[in-house]
Amino acid sequence: MEGKRGLMKSLNRKVDQISLNMEKFKLVDYVYYLEHPEKMLFANFLGGLARGFGAAIGFTILSAIALIVLRTVVMWNLPVIGAFISEIVKMVQGNLAGSGGRIDG
Repeated sequence: MEGKRGLMKSLNRKVDQISLNMEKFKLVDYVYYLEHPEKMLFANFLGGLARGFGAAIGFTILSAIALIVLRTVVMWNLPVIGAFISEIVKMVQGNLAGSGGRIDG
């Protein structure tokens, strides 16, 4: 009888350890997503949409800062760099004015 109790305690400890490991690895969430692939697709779609939107906003802000810096350098009227940057700014502004501010052309 004592041997059976020891075996049961050992089995209970192992089951508890396996249960904790499953919680650690979030196996339940993984199995849920395997059983409901539409939920996984929707979550991944929203994540991709957010990353794309964030990249677009970040690039727009970075470009605006770069143009402000370029205009400032042109205002300093440096001989070689100023003329080169002035041409770049004129080209960008010409393209924006010609397309009415639209990016798609």
